[in-house]
Amino acid sequence: MSETELQSTESWTDGKRSYYAFGLLIITAVVLLIFQGRVWWCQAGDMVPWSWNIWSTHNSQHIIDPYSFTHVLHGVLEFWLIGLVFPRVPLAWRFFMAIFIESSWEVAENTSYVIQRYREETMSLDYFGDSIINSLADIVCCGLGFLIAYKLRFWKSLALFIATEVILILTIRDSLIINIIMLIWPIEALKNWQVGL
Repeated sequence: MSETELQSTESWTDGKRSYYAFGLLIITAVVLLIFQGRVWWCQAGDMVPWSWNIWSTHNSQHIIDPYSFTHVLHGVLEFWLIGLVFPRVPLAWRFFMAIFIESSWEVAENTSYVIQRYREETMSLDYFGDSIINSLADIVCCGLGFLIAYKLRFWKSLALFIATEVILILTIRDSLIINIIMLIWPIEALKNWQVGL
């Protein structure tokens, strides 16, 4: 790739089109979440911006919770995978693709099918979906992960990915990789370990 081509793919802006596209994407995600019946904030009425207890009704209802870190890892993965598949696409549009994927996941994650799948196959027995503010924060965390991977490049972002996974496993007995495994191909022994059986 020539230096001119590299500079064009490293551009964070592509005129007003990219800003309009981001705005439209976020508005669409919010409208779809409202249509699904998601609440804006925790129904328990606690206005604290974070919730660290994954076993409480506050999980996935506030701005930040332990699973926010898995969404940062979404962004790290998406930076590398989108870059591999679309290396010549300008960076702003690769970032848009990552946010599109994450926004689509947030909408899909809050469908009755996925909520039920979480409740049946993972340790999230009391999961009833995310609040809208939590979904928006998860999208922001994904964007942050994308930016972190861009700045750190491969080896440092890989080290960050592994460290985050290990810390999550040690602190909440869950992680992005475990979450993916349990959603796609549930392992009863792993679920028992997660819930302390």
